[in-house]
Amino acid sequence: MLITTDGLVIKQRTMDTDDSLLTILTKDLGVVYAYAKGAKRMKSALLSSTELLCYSHFVLFKNRERYSVNNADLNQVFFGVREDITKLSLATYFAQLSGIVLPVEEPEEEALRLFLNCLHLLEKDKLPQTQLKAIFELRLMTLCGFMPDLVGCAGCGTYEAVEMYFVPQSGEILCGNCKGRAATPVFPLSRSVLQAMRHIIYSDFSKLFAFALAPESLEQLSLASERFVKAQVDTPLPTLDFYQSLQS
Repeated sequence: MLITTDGLVIKQRTMDTDDSLLTILTKDLGVVYAYAKGAKRMKSALLSSTELLCYSHFVLFKNRERYSVNNADLNQVFFGVREDITKLSLATYFAQLSGIVLPVEEPEEEALRLFLNCLHLLEKDKLPQTQLKAIFELRLMTLCGFMPDLVGCAGCGTYEAVEMYFVPQSGEILCGNCKGRAATPVFPLSRSVLQAMRHIIYSDFSKLFAFALAPESLEQLSLASERFVKAQVDTPLPTLDFYQSLQS
């Protein structure tokens, strides 16, 4: 059976020198694994459209539970990301995280839209990288069923207090009076950072990127979202480690 769909390559592994095993985040099928025969050959028609972070129009052949790439035409390659090591490392982290948390063969059109928008904004320097990182992390985790509960304090229900804390392990928030009930470490949140986190997970997609924070607040936001990811994902994230090594 032939299937046509647009998709972003989020992982590419070379097989037998000339062939590739692709992990593709597709518009219609969600995450699929597809074998691309001869894709690594220099003269292959698939070479330019099946590399990591290529957004392409795929023709896939499905035989039982396996996919193979019959054809692929490149839609977008994001040169501005590929030519900058810091941007590329952040985008590669996005790809690794997507491959870990997104379910296989379940439609995830909004996840693809999120990834493509983040790549575009990253390429064009439209938003700070710390902001894009936090948006991607929190929204992706929300889409995958790991939505934090930021409506009010998990202890007393308070919406906003002088002191508010985030519990990465549970995804809850606690006010200063209730933080002692936390069984795992808590992370202090300023008022603006809590508002930004609520915006990221609860807003319509059309408004997702429409907020601004001071640099120190962006750092706090990025750290809070990162700690949440690490608490929920029991898998090493070497791409994140590499990205962070470039910040020092």
